[in-house]
Amino acid sequence: MADTHAARHQDGAPEETRKERVDRELLELLNELRVALPGVQFLFAFLLVVPFQPGGAELTEFQRDVYFVTLLAAAVATGLLIAPAAQHRVLFRQKDKEALLTRSNHSALAGLVVLALAIVAAVLLVTDVLFDLTQASLAAGAIGALLAWWWIAVPFWKRAHTPSDDPDGD
Repeated sequence: MADTHAARHQDGAPEETRKERVDRELLELLNELRVALPGVQFLFAFLLVVPFQPGGAELTEFQRDVYFVTLLAAAVATGLLIAPAAQHRVLFRQKDKEALLTRSNHSALAGLVVLALAIVAAVLLVTDVLFDLTQASLAAGAIGALLAWWWIAVPFWKRAHTPSDDPDGD
């Protein structure tokens, strides 16, 4: 038995080494990004074709401004969410995986914040085009509050009230 002398958790499972933990956490992060990326890429692709559709030039100045913010936010979110995979590929076998994990985590969190902005702005734009600014503001505000609650407030509250399982205290 190779792990007879390995440290064990209270449940009897062998503890993972720091390298194993970093490898697992990086793999988990890249898998999580696989979930987020199709949505942001679909939104970005949709935004790229909107101006070329009939009626695309008939937007008000406000709607064009919101469109521009939405387009830029979707582009930035796409870049931030793809960055971990790109850096992983470029830095392959450079023995810097823990720093890559830290940077990738920051990039993913920033990407999700910018993605939330893109979603809220897209709701604002579409609702304003179809209805009016009052309904658009209410809808965008509700979506923004929902995303802020589920993506930011709940996880940070949970993090503050749950002991870390990080053996190194990081």
